Amino acid sequence: MASSHFVTIDFGSIDPEHGAPAADRIISGDPQFRTWNCDEADGGLYAGIWEATPGKWRIVYDEWEFCHILSGRSIVTEEGGKEQHLQAGDSFVLRPGFRGTWEVIETTHDGCASVLHTHHSTSNRSNPWK
Repeated sequence: MASSHFVTIDFGSIDPEHGAPAADRIISGDPQFRTWNCDEADGGLYAGIWEATPGKWRIVYDEWEFCHILSGRSIVTEEGGKEQHLQAGDSFVLRPGFRGTWEVIETTHDGCASVLHTHHSTSNRSNPWK
């Protein structure tokens, strides 16, 4: 039987990975992550749901990532840029080279699709999110 090319993002049947920002990146709070990797493909493509609890940390992106906020409130600020206040329904892309901060005001759930740029990535993360 051929495998389907349609993948439902259903994190109810997947055990999440647990994580947190590296200690040297945390600015405030004690942010904790849960990530449900619902699909992945060769070439460093990931799709799933990411959850973060309140706190603020520095972020540096080597990957391209599409985000759609499902619930909660966060503020993402690019170095030298203005604060982007995010809430349920907001969608955006973070491109490779993005540097700034992510602050979770209210526990945030984010539907994500990421493409890692492994040829120049310095990331040691087991999953691509934050």
